[in-house]
Amino acid sequence: MAQVQFYGTGRRKNAVARVYLVPGEGKVVVNNKQVLEYFGRKTLDMVVRQPLELTNTTGRFDVIAKVAGGGVSGQAGAVRHGIARALVQADPNLRPVLKRAGFLTRDPRMKERRKYGLKKARRAPQFSKR
Repeated sequence: MAQVQFYGTGRRKNAVARVYLVPGEGKVVVNNKQVLEYFGRKTLDMVVRQPLELTNTTGRFDVIAKVAGGGVSGQAGAVRHGIARALVQADPNLRPVLKRAGFLTRDPRMKERRKYGLKKARRAPQFSKR
């Protein structure tokens, strides 16, 4: 018999997360590791769990996420976005709560590209009069 699961894709900066919600007791697994083991910071663990805690579904679902690209903070944000989208798929009544908290909005901020003649996106070479 097929197991019920809900899917959500989360994105932030260059990170992309594929998130599956499976009925369970609240375990969060990211890239086959426990969330704290993978991210290594308590704050990032809190970021990942925010949508579950807001909707009081922490003990109802297990989270299985595969995430690639970007840095650890962007990846945590991508997993949060994916969890929020999967929760809406599981229960459409949660949408207004998640929307109000801003978890369904894709954060559009990206790293600005480097321009020629500059050292970084806006950092010009050091100027010297002599």
